[in-house]
Amino acid sequence: MSSRSAIVVGAGIVGLATARALAKNGFKVSVFERTERAVGASIRNFGLILPFAQPDGPMYERAIRTRSVWKEISETGAFPHLPVGSMFVAYQPLEWTILQELYEIYGQSRNLKLLNPQEVCQYSQAIIPERLLGGLYSPDEMIVDPREAIASLPKFLESVHKIRFYWGRPVQSVSTHKLVSNGEEFQADLIFVCSGADFESLYPGIYGNSSIIKCKLQMMRTAIQPDNWRIGPALCGGLSLIHYKSFTSAPSIGLLKDFYEQTMKPYMDWGIHVMVTQNPAGELTIGDSHEYGNTFDPFQKSSINNLVLDYLNRFAVFRQPGITQTWSGIYSKMTDGSTEICLSPEPGVYILNALGGAGMSLSFGLAEEVLLSL
Repeated sequence: MSSRSAIVVGAGIVGLATARALAKNGFKVSVFERTERAVGASIRNFGLILPFAQPDGPMYERAIRTRSVWKEISETGAFPHLPVGSMFVAYQPLEWTILQELYEIYGQSRNLKLLNPQEVCQYSQAIIPERLLGGLYSPDEMIVDPREAIASLPKFLESVHKIRFYWGRPVQSVSTHKLVSNGEEFQADLIFVCSGADFESLYPGIYGNSSIIKCKLQMMRTAIQPDNWRIGPALCGGLSLIHYKSFTSAPSIGLLKDFYEQTMKPYMDWGIHVMVTQNPAGELTIGDSHEYGNTFDPFQKSSINNLVLDYLNRFAVFRQPGITQTWSGIYSKMTDGSTEICLSPEPGVYILNALGGAGMSLSFGLAEEVLLSL
């Protein structure tokens, strides 16, 4: 086994996936995290691993590989997972047209099911049947509770892969073979910067000249649904059809965007698409909005949450709908069409970042690919 060493900066999902890939490639790995536990975008999401959102080819394969790693780790007992799939529902004729077009494009290769209203309601008792035109079910998706999973992954990596974690250790500088944290120097053959905040502070010039933009989202959670009541698959309304890259292949997607611009402008203005997932404990996670920029108002807008809930109430109803938590998250994405940023600012140092909110769906596969390319 190699005696090479590696350091990963950041214990979010990108950093954890990178640490795992390094360890499986024979590296002795240490992870430095500026906070005492991961509290960023990696725990502020739906917990949905969503291959269906990725176009055919390398991105879909990356998502499928990531899902298999989540499943593999979950089955060790590290955290539970729910292989429930996802379902997109249509209440407008154009939405139904898009679902039919997506079925024609992806149906056979991805084992999709195009469902009539009665069949949709058989998959989920949360769906409102009135005015429902149909649905499209994908079996690929799985759900974890991101808060539980991201907290449990370091323990798994410590136990199985002997990865060492340094919590509450901000990094002051990085250079070839050397990292400084709290005035202490650490040596490594390779260093990976996987935290957006650390990328921004350690390499401000490179960050400033990149095509990165930040996205602020707003999300909500309900209490545990009573009597073990489950909603079934992740549920997505029509607005989600214009949000994901794989759906741009539908010929009528432009018509649907125009329809929403004319009839749902506040939703378009705030980048709102509405979906709901249920974690293994039974809580529902609901969202979300997308506000782009570099500096954000730290306060949530109740008007955005109200828009999300109003739209959700058009297609789903729950046993316990009351909101118990609300929060904001911030992630980074590329504006030049790239799916992530992966670069080496100096020998032996790599920056891996800006997965565009798809870190849960892509990180494990991406990290393996990056290691193979070095």
